Amino acid sequence: MIIQPGIAKANMGVSREDVTFEDHPLNPNPDSRWNTYFKDNEVLLQIDKDVRRLCPDISFFQRATEYPCLLILDPQNEFETLRKRVEQTTLKSQTVARNRSGVTNMSSPHKTSAQSSLNEYEVLPNGCEAHWEVVERILFIYAKLNPGIAYVQGMNEIVGPLYYTFATDPNNEWKEHAEADTFFCFTNLMAEIRDNFIKSLDDSQCGITYKMEKVYSTLKDKDVELYLKLQEQNIKPQFFAFRWLTLLLSQEFLLPDVIRIWDSLFADDSRFDFLLLVCCAMLILIREQLLEGDFTVNMRLLQDYPITDVCQILQKAKELQDSK
Repeated sequence: MIIQPGIAKANMGVSREDVTFEDHPLNPNPDSRWNTYFKDNEVLLQIDKDVRRLCPDISFFQRATEYPCLLILDPQNEFETLRKRVEQTTLKSQTVARNRSGVTNMSSPHKTSAQSSLNEYEVLPNGCEAHWEVVERILFIYAKLNPGIAYVQGMNEIVGPLYYTFATDPNNEWKEHAEADTFFCFTNLMAEIRDNFIKSLDDSQCGITYKMEKVYSTLKDKDVELYLKLQEQNIKPQFFAFRWLTLLLSQEFLLPDVIRIWDSLFADDSRFDFLLLVCCAMLILIREQLLEGDFTVNMRLLQDYPITDVCQILQKAKELQDSK
């Protein structure tokens, strides 16, 4: 799924058959392997741009993995890495962006102080593979297997904490299989939240718009004064809850705190109902500031969430859950 059409093992003495009379790079046929290859490149460019800057507050994803994909890195093969494939393409990544409104245009303040230029990262020598390259392969193969959704910006923020958890396991035998375990868990998680990433479903009962409105309806039940204040200032849930819900709060907190939240979230039988309560708890915990602030101040609070004690947030969410 990730190699150029027709490339065979060099040491087997098999000649390349990636260019034939019937199928070649200029073949306009939609079923052409080359046509598929170029379309895949568009998806790959967006994935590559996103995973290179994954969790910039820590250096983990820029470091080399102890368990690279030996099949691809084996010098006896002609297989190119996805990183090399990106470097060789002449397409401009900004022309093929598949972003969703609200997902990426606001970044967490915790992550702004880290290196932002991709060129500042040290290039790993041949034969090594960075952790972000493993994540890139997971996302690219997921996109290939799920063409109906493919890749949407923000998925990198979902797979990051999963991979980090497996790849830092103290048991080396388990850590060796981090890529496969992450792919399995990411695929299962996306099966539950994929509707959040499908724009055509936004206004349906399973779409993200319905879930954002559910945050406000829950807030109305738990704290009507705060609800009316936000309504009065015309602060819509789309302004902040879109990112909170779509990315499961992965951009609001540092990675260890995200993992702590997810630990409680995934352990709950009604995990995504609990996520709505967590979002509601986040609003209630800063209610005094929100009640005193004007539109500008409150928007800054909601897009740059001030409380970093996630245990306090989870405790409040549990209280809201128990009070039903």
